[in-house]
Amino acid sequence: MHRGIHEPLSDREFNDFALRVFRFQCRMNQAYAGFVARRGVDPDQVGRWEAIPFLPARAFKTTRLLSGDPADVEVVFRTSGTTAGAQARGEHHVLSRALYRESLLSNFAAHLIPDLLPAAPAAGGFPKKKPPITILCLLPSPDTVPDSSLSFMMGTVVDAYGNGDSGFFVGPGGEIEGDAFFRALTGVSAQGPPVLVVGTAFAFVGWMEVAEERGYRVSLPEGSRIMETGGYKGRSRELSRPDLYGGLSVAFGVDQSLIVNEYGMTELLSQFYESHLAEAWRVGETVPKEVPPVEGRFHRGPPWVRTQILDSMTLEPKGAGEVGVLAHMDLANLGSVAPVLTEDLGCLVPEGFQLVGRSPGSEPRGCSLAMEDFLASHGGRP
Repeated sequence: MHRGIHEPLSDREFNDFALRVFRFQCRMNQAYAGFVARRGVDPDQVGRWEAIPFLPARAFKTTRLLSGDPADVEVVFRTSGTTAGAQARGEHHVLSRALYRESLLSNFAAHLIPDLLPAAPAAGGFPKKKPPITILCLLPSPDTVPDSSLSFMMGTVVDAYGNGDSGFFVGPGGEIEGDAFFRALTGVSAQGPPVLVVGTAFAFVGWMEVAEERGYRVSLPEGSRIMETGGYKGRSRELSRPDLYGGLSVAFGVDQSLIVNEYGMTELLSQFYESHLAEAWRVGETVPKEVPPVEGRFHRGPPWVRTQILDSMTLEPKGAGEVGVLAHMDLANLGSVAPVLTEDLGCLVPEGFQLVGRSPGSEPRGCSLAMEDFLASHGGRP
């Protein structure tokens, strides 16, 4: 499947691809095939992707989910484990770095830096040469945390699009390298090209505290933008998104309209982005003229992903505007399991979905029952 980010799949095309991936994974992935059988589904009788059984993301914490030969695994991503302890870390075994790279870069570029790329991309959708982009990441380097999907993702982006001033400014233990980050920020020419700053909400709050304590203040070049990836996970004081974005705007001298939230999961190889910047650049605006309030923005995925909103009790589809559990069919997950049921809540909007947050309290009942079926289908074996 060689599709660029601007070549959407029709519903029929996506359905055909999804059914082929589903049946392939039922043949190649014994653990997932057992779950499908336990749910009473015959893969050859499924005619619509919406009827494919979605596997709870928690299954990645109990079982190696591979649709291929374990000897061919090229990289393993692990969840942080900050909520349930290191022993409960989920693992995503990736069979093809090349597929991940192609999926990642075109989607990232379309939503964060399309105005900074050469007008004529090379074959495969990547630029003919590296543009002069400085990418500063408040993240650990992929060299120090090679199993972090977020650090690996940004390492791939920096390799593809970053210049020599790009870098990572969080140590492997989570400590912010404040002085080095400040030097990198102040080393950027105010008259130079825009800068991209990337970080988790947790790291950005930590940086703002460091900056306030040390009196650091910067104003990045015009057109600079920020990608924020969420991710407090109980490790710091939490700010509402409006307060966080207001603080980031002051700390970096970047308009709030130039802040984009990225939503991703270790269990998925595709990412979702708020689309307001991409849409503004598409119609020739440098800065969006009209941006919805932070809490009213929506996310969208690439053409090879479809999202359903399911009832948290029954896992039946919800209607447009109704809140339920997010379920993603990610065809980039060819080597593991493509249909993934999350514990995140959201609602569908015409061009994507709005992320409401995590399910409060206990695991949604529908997710819990699906997980019980998965464990029963293979005796809880890894």
